[in-house]
Amino acid sequence: MAAEGGGAAFVLLYFLMTLIIGVPVMMCEFAIGRHTRQSPPGALSQLGDKTGGLAGILLVITPTIILAYFSVIAGWTLRYLINAFSGFDATPFDTFNSVSGGMSSLSTHLAIIAVTMLIVMSGVHKGIERMALILMPALFVILIGLAVWATTLPDAEAGYAFYLKPDWSALGDPTVFRQAASQAFLSLSVGMGVMITYASYLSSRTGLVRSAFITSMTDFSVAFLSGMVVFPIIFAFGLQSDIGDSTIGTLFISLPAAFQQLGDWGQPIGIVFFVALVVAGITSLVSLMEVGTASVMDKFGLSRRNATLSTMAVAALIGVYPALSKDVLGTLDKIVGELFVTLGALLVVLLAGRKMKNLAIELSTGEKGLGLTLGPLFLWLIRWVAPIFLIVTLVTLIGGLVVGVLMS
Repeated sequence: MAAEGGGAAFVLLYFLMTLIIGVPVMMCEFAIGRHTRQSPPGALSQLGDKTGGLAGILLVITPTIILAYFSVIAGWTLRYLINAFSGFDATPFDTFNSVSGGMSSLSTHLAIIAVTMLIVMSGVHKGIERMALILMPALFVILIGLAVWATTLPDAEAGYAFYLKPDWSALGDPTVFRQAASQAFLSLSVGMGVMITYASYLSSRTGLVRSAFITSMTDFSVAFLSGMVVFPIIFAFGLQSDIGDSTIGTLFISLPAAFQQLGDWGQPIGIVFFVALVVAGITSLVSLMEVGTASVMDKFGLSRRNATLSTMAVAALIGVYPALSKDVLGTLDKIVGELFVTLGALLVVLLAGRKMKNLAIELSTGEKGLGLTLGPLFLWLIRWVAPIFLIVTLVTLIGGLVVGVLMS
């Protein structure tokens, strides 16, 4: 997206979307989750009766479907990690074709889903929290190490220049705005019930405003740092013509081709790179599965074990289709990963507007006054800026999908 959206111009736009829209929506979800102490269906029902109940159901369906197809991509990264130990012997095209379809894709999808299930089944503290305490710092260390190594590549300066030099003309394309917004929402996990679910476990001593800023800026830092790794590699090996064709193609064909050209360094760098991707994938999938698990527990009174098994079974079954067809995967990502997520974020801010007094009190709790000083700005963003922007984004997404259908 940065390559097609003007480099640093897109990065800046993505940052602004994160700060102006993503952070307020996340603060809303944090406040809703901790105030109600429930998963999305129950939490949003308290805010808006039938409308809130329907919105809550959407916020369970969305992460479950994303879990189903994102686990397919995470499964590809797992297979690439395994292949990296043999040094990327096959050609990148042959490797991708063998990994991304048929029983290979299906088996890694199921393996990743099973690993995710085991973590979620272990509980919030023993499973999710312990995983985060280990894997998230590991992800940062790996990314920093790769970024330092990338500075040693020939022509790395050209990669940095392309990434960090803004092409403001790209911002005249409405698609760039839509992509920046969708990336911000998806990356922050807002509009899909994740933050409502996690916030329902938070102590009243936790500062929600502070947590929203830290979470959002840390998330942006990982995204920015990833660009500092990828763009030098792309330019060092003359892959510039590939980056605009396909994100999946860049990740699973172009970059492994670059690792093959690194000689003795190719295998260890490839292993570390795909370890980072697997770690990032697993941590994201755990968050997505926890939404369904918590919702099933609240609604049907099942144990965590049975609720996790139920969520896993549904996601595993849905994931069979994208595992066997990249076209299905792409369609699901457009409809669910962009359209449903944006709709979910819109419903959250509209419902939050009904209970702003209670939510504002919740946001100020544990902040030692910080939440109160942000109050007027937060209210303005939630009541006016965020809804208008989300409606425009939603209309643009629907228009793009309609045009795509007509052209096909």
